[in-house]
Amino acid sequence: MDDSKLTELRARMVRQQIEERGIRDEAVLRAMRIVPRHLFVPERYQHRAYDDGPLPILARQTISQPYVVALMIAQLMLSPDDRVLEVGTGSGYAAAVLSRMVAQVYTIERHEKLVTYAQARFERLGYDNIQVRHGDGTEGWPDHAPYDGIVVAAGGPSIPDPLRQQLAVGGRLVIPVGRKQRQQWLVRLTRLGLNQFEAERLSPVAFVPLIGAAGWSQEED
Repeated sequence: MDDSKLTELRARMVRQQIEERGIRDEAVLRAMRIVPRHLFVPERYQHRAYDDGPLPILARQTISQPYVVALMIAQLMLSPDDRVLEVGTGSGYAAAVLSRMVAQVYTIERHEKLVTYAQARFERLGYDNIQVRHGDGTEGWPDHAPYDGIVVAAGGPSIPDPLRQQLAVGGRLVIPVGRKQRQQWLVRLTRLGLNQFEAERLSPVAFVPLIGAAGWSQEED
C-alpha cells in the first residue's frame, strides 16, 4: 500500500473513529494523523492497522483501539513542554503519539522483546524524545519524576502508589482499574496538592492486566 493511501486511511481513522466520537483535542488529532500506526503492528496485520479495534502484537499483548489511545491521551490535557510517563510500552504506538505532543516521553515495558521492538520503530521514525526502559511499570521511573502526565496501558486492581507519588501537583494520571483482570473502569486521577488527589471514573474498558509489585501478581489463564 503506497504512502498516499496510508495517509488517507489515517485521516479517515481520525475523522470517523475519533473526532466523530467527540474528541476535540487538536494536538491529539494532529499527532494521530502523523504517526504511522501500521508500523507498530506485526506485518500480517498491517492491512488492518487503521481499523476500529485492537490488534495482537508480540508477547500475547495488544495494541489498543485507536479511539481508546486518543481518549486516554486527551484526558491528560497535555501542553507542549510537558513530560509524560507511560506504563506499558507495547509496540510503542501510544508513546509515539505522545512524543509528537510533548517535550519528553518516558515509557516502561515488562516484556523485553517489546522494548526492542518499540525502540527499533522510534529510531526508524527519528522520534528521539522517547526513552524506553525494561522493568516493572507499577513502580514508575522515579529518576525522572515528577511527571505532568502518567498513562497506564494495562488494568490494575488499584492505582499503584508509586505512580501517585511520581505525579506532579496539577498533573493527571489515567489508568484502567478493576477487581477483575480484564474488566475495568478508566479512571483519571488529578493531583491537587502534596497529599490531595481527585479521582474520576470515565468509561468501562477492557485491558490486559497490569502485572507487577503494585499490580496483579500474575496473569490469569
